[in-house]
Amino acid sequence: MQLEGKVAAITGGTRGIGRGIAEAFLREGAKVAINGRSLEKGARALAEMGAGPNAAFFPGDVLKQADVNAFIDDAVTRFGRIDILVCNAGGAGGFAPVAELDDESWQLAIDWNLNHTFWAMRRALKYMIPQQSGRIINISSVEGKHGKPGIAGYVTAKHAINGLTKSAAKEVGTLGITVNAICPGFITTDIVRESGAAAAAAMGLTFTQMVDLFSSESAIKRENTVEEVAAMAVLLASDVAAGITGALLSVDGGTAAY
Repeated sequence: MQLEGKVAAITGGTRGIGRGIAEAFLREGAKVAINGRSLEKGARALAEMGAGPNAAFFPGDVLKQADVNAFIDDAVTRFGRIDILVCNAGGAGGFAPVAELDDESWQLAIDWNLNHTFWAMRRALKYMIPQQSGRIINISSVEGKHGKPGIAGYVTAKHAINGLTKSAAKEVGTLGITVNAICPGFITTDIVRESGAAAAAAMGLTFTQMVDLFSSESAIKRENTVEEVAAMAVLLASDVAAGITGALLSVDGGTAAY
């Protein structure tokens, strides 16, 4: 029960990594608010988690600043405070070489990943700074530490999230607030299955070949798991992690060089 009495808000929490983190936080005693675009998926996630009054779903689109702000505000209204923010929502947004990447796909990748993270952090800090405590955990990527062809918007946004994480950590480090990023390796989540064929095609590969390639790049020669990322999130959200801030923590099986 490392998070007993804490309140967490997780963007994109109905499936994949966000859902795994929500379930891990609930097991550790936290109350959890999750957001997503689909009311149906939100209701199903709550039912499957079986957390009763300790979990809540708030519909909204993280591509819209007003929806991000409302999610944070609604979580505070529902549970009385916010102790932990996990900025998890995101995705590639488009798959093409830089020379062929259109403006719409580029902007989607930036808004979905970077801008939503900035908006959520700024809103959460409105509450965390007066209470002189808080944990912000940004879900970056191994691609935030190196590059990959065909997903320049995503790679750029994840690099920028890492910089934002470090800057914010310097600003609030004396206020009892930590800001860190987790950089997962390749995980075949629902969203990866849905968009994987297009991503692989942009790299000149089949989906199976892409999975094999990403796995071979790691030291463990396999995909990472949602549970491994969630375990890191629990650590960073806990009181024992008070001395960890501004860190880009890889859960990538040894893929990144640093």
